Amino acid sequence: MKTSEIMTSAVITVTPATPIAEAARLMLQHRISGLPVVDGKEVVGMITEGDLLRRAETGSAAHRPMWLELLLGPGRLADEYTRAHARRVGEAMTGDVVSVPSHADVPDVVQLMSKRRIKRVPVIDNGKLVGIVSRANLVRALVKALVKKPARPVSDDAIWKGILDAIAAEPWGPRFATDIQVKDGVVDIYGTITDERERTALHVLAENVPGVKSVRDHLVWVEPISGMVVGADGE
Repeated sequence: MKTSEIMTSAVITVTPATPIAEAARLMLQHRISGLPVVDGKEVVGMITEGDLLRRAETGSAAHRPMWLELLLGPGRLADEYTRAHARRVGEAMTGDVVSVPSHADVPDVVQLMSKRRIKRVPVIDNGKLVGIVSRANLVRALVKALVKKPARPVSDDAIWKGILDAIAAEPWGPRFATDIQVKDGVVDIYGTITDERERTALHVLAENVPGVKSVRDHLVWVEPISGMVVGADGE
């Protein structure tokens, strides 16, 4: 899946000269937590709720002991003062813009957002802002994928093979200790496991195979040290 398939194309933006109050109003009005800051056609920053957390107006500006202020130095303190008292977006925004192109793969965007601990990423093609990807976009894409139904009916044999292939592809998959049976889309899982977490993982794996209607558990847990056998859940 590409970024262009999930991004929001109608992006609400502000400029460095936009008043802080106006930017905050836009966030509240449109129920978004961040806005790209555009100067001409170039994205020069992001203004987010996080940039507005420590403000003099709400009494939440940073206050430190004098000895710590001496250690931080005047530059750091001046920057904090600017952010706490800024009247325009350009004075409070985050200028280090992380962006992606519209052809970027969604998994790469997720990894970038996780690594940089950010909630949204501007989408820029040839220097032009064409969209934005937020966590909300990713959740919408997840919902769409979860409710997507197979284009055509899936046979029991295809489901059976799909589950076995999925088990074989996982390093934890108990491929030699599991027996899968499928009838009318209902999956019965037989076999042994040595860790209860495998039971849940096998359920999830089977449920994600196209065509599966439900999964029934007949697995038995074997204590790996003593060899004691415990029945499946509910047995």
